[in-house]
Amino acid sequence: MAAPQQIERVYSVTNIKQNILIILDADDHNYDAWRELLLTHCQSFDVAGHLDRTTLPTNDDDMVWKKQDGVVKLWLYGTVTKDFFRSIFKTGGSSREVWLRIENFFRNNKEARAIQLDHDLRNRTIGDQTIQAYCQDLKLISDLLTNVDAPVTERTLVTYLLNGLNAKYDNIINVIIHRQPFPTFEEARSMLLLEEDRLNKGKKNFTNKASSSDDKVLAVTDATNDKRPAQTTPQQYHNKGRGSKKSQNRGGGRGYYNKQCP
Repeated sequence: MAAPQQIERVYSVTNIKQNILIILDADDHNYDAWRELLLTHCQSFDVAGHLDRTTLPTNDDDMVWKKQDGVVKLWLYGTVTKDFFRSIFKTGGSSREVWLRIENFFRNNKEARAIQLDHDLRNRTIGDQTIQAYCQDLKLISDLLTNVDAPVTERTLVTYLLNGLNAKYDNIINVIIHRQPFPTFEEARSMLLLEEDRLNKGKKNFTNKASSSDDKVLAVTDATNDKRPAQTTPQQYHNKGRGSKKSQNRGGGRGYYNKQCP
């Protein structure tokens, strides 16, 4: 029997979603993570016995047990999606019955879930993800396959990892597939992270050089423009013409006429 102080702690949880950060969804394949968090939470509040039947009512009128069981049942219903709630809800019953309905829903569909997860793993590609995010997705699917009794070998997981990469990783892919012994998933991920870092640095340097070249082009263009002759205004052109005529009259004009006279 739980101590009175421990019983009071159970009623202090007003928002279970603050303690259980995962919402159980039939389509997200997150049952195992949700189960672990929910069970750990119940253990910390000393009410896990309501789920595994190690804590039983003393009699049919044991109101303390019923209140605790009602709280645990609310925790279960409060951490699933609305659509999934409709699939498992039944009036009455204990928290253990709800717990088992949820477990059976996922465990009884192992084959179907294994086929779906295997398809997801085979067809996963990196897209716009980073290497770290891409590898995390693959590892998650691999762990889920293990949970439904369809584990993936290390070599197969590395093969799927390489198959989903894009062309910019071709060089490192060639290195990995010819490495002896064949690398583990962790080793392949480390090699890909280093290659990703190298490619990103090369791209950054290229961008900086291109930017510097543009500045030089602009500088040369500006210098060239400075050497161009200034445009003559209409007034300057008029004055220049008048000056030329005076010069011709004073010098060139007289010489011309002198040559014509005997």
